[in-house]
Amino acid sequence: MRAVIRRNKQLVCDEIAELKPDQGQVLVRTLACGICGSDLHALHHMEHMIDLTRRAGGMGDGFDPTADTVFGHEFCAEILEHGPGTTGALKAGTRVVSIPATLTPVGGVEMLGFSNNLPGGFSERMILSEALLLPVPNGLPTDKAALTEPFAVGAHAVAKARLDPNSVALVVGCGPVGLAVIAGLKARGHGPVIAADFSPRRRAAAEMLGADVVIDPAVESPHARWEGFGVPTARAAQNMVRMMGGSFGRPVVFECVGSPGVVQSLIEASPAGSQIVVAGVCMETDRIEPAIAITKEIELTFVFGYTPEEFAATLHDIAEGKIDVSNVVTGTVGLDGVAQAFKDLGDPEAHVKILVQP
Repeated sequence: MRAVIRRNKQLVCDEIAELKPDQGQVLVRTLACGICGSDLHALHHMEHMIDLTRRAGGMGDGFDPTADTVFGHEFCAEILEHGPGTTGALKAGTRVVSIPATLTPVGGVEMLGFSNNLPGGFSERMILSEALLLPVPNGLPTDKAALTEPFAVGAHAVAKARLDPNSVALVVGCGPVGLAVIAGLKARGHGPVIAADFSPRRRAAAEMLGADVVIDPAVESPHARWEGFGVPTARAAQNMVRMMGGSFGRPVVFECVGSPGVVQSLIEASPAGSQIVVAGVCMETDRIEPAIAITKEIELTFVFGYTPEEFAATLHDIAEGKIDVSNVVTGTVGLDGVAQAFKDLGDPEAHVKILVQP
């Protein structure tokens, strides 16, 4: 079968071995798979990514980042064949999504998209675990179902935020992670939500997903809006409001850029007492000045991925229209077009999300 393989830091469309489902597994046909920002980074920096993951105690043992790898972890697929030991509760032809992990008979886990043994969604077929499958609700288009995984990332970031009922949220960076956070905030009824990005296309996408205020940081600092929403920025002013019997919600900032220096800039600019939820994945060594964060009592919360429950809830939210992803997908390609799509996604004005349709 055909697949797009990362080989020698290049993407090559080639033939790979056919797949056979093992105990508790199903063979599926890939219908659509999103290209993630982590895929773009991994193409050239996989070795560094895996080193950091291993140092963090995560997956990586037994994975050779220099060997052939088939990316793709944001997928919707169709069941073709059930392996031994499966119940068959979901019949052949059922469209499904799954967290991108396949259980093996020996008790291991293959992380799809970052495995030497099983291909991810940039392939015609995949092996999934029956126990982890979620059927796509009737009527939900395949392209929308394939967005469950990236939007679950936003749901998890929102779940980790200590938002008061009247909190003001600022989302810095409106790439795929920032857009997922905005969607997650609005799905849970939070607002106002301020969104900031230098890209006009990304600002338009943020507005489409429900951001109440959209700001170009080249023109205006998003932090200039806090007091307009009733949030004093200095600790002395905050104490005065409380002494006068007033109140305000905890300011929460979502860092969705993942570049060196951004966390420090937010520590300096955010209101005293803010929670900064770091959802952007910075792969480089960064530097912060703790004394400033200490003096302002800034809370840093680092988030990654999602829980199975959040993944399932996100699928439900998309199906029910709580998260409207109608215009998120801005391009589709076949396997032969994946390499060019990676290049196109380097320009934030070109696309929001590209789906691969093998």
